Amino acid sequence: QVQLVESGGGLVQAGGSLRLSCAASGGTFSSYSMGWFRQASGKEREFVATINWSGDSTNYADSVKGRFTISRDNAKNTVYLQMNSLKPEDTAVYYCNTHIYWGKGTLVTVSS
Repeated sequence: QVQLVESGGGLVQAGGSLRLSCAASGGTFSSYSMGWFRQASGKEREFVATINWSGDSTNYADSVKGRFTISRDNAKNTVYLQMNSLKPEDTAVYYCNTHIYWGKGTLVTVSS
């Protein structure tokens, strides 16, 4: 059974940093792109970043470009999201995604 488990969320002050991790199990993920999405309270889920299977191609939402970095370690079946210069508007539940699978999310709260 495929599982994606996010971790690393928490409460941080504006301007701070967090590193999210998503550990995948139950399948072979090295062939698939992986991505991060987020959903703020009362809003639609939105795209944050994606990375291709080899890790040499990434794509970011304009709102996080230059502040967030997505990376992956295929040997560990893990994808990361380094988030710097966090803003209150980054507050959301962050979800990991690959193919048709989603994690349950990790909450990031940025205080002003």
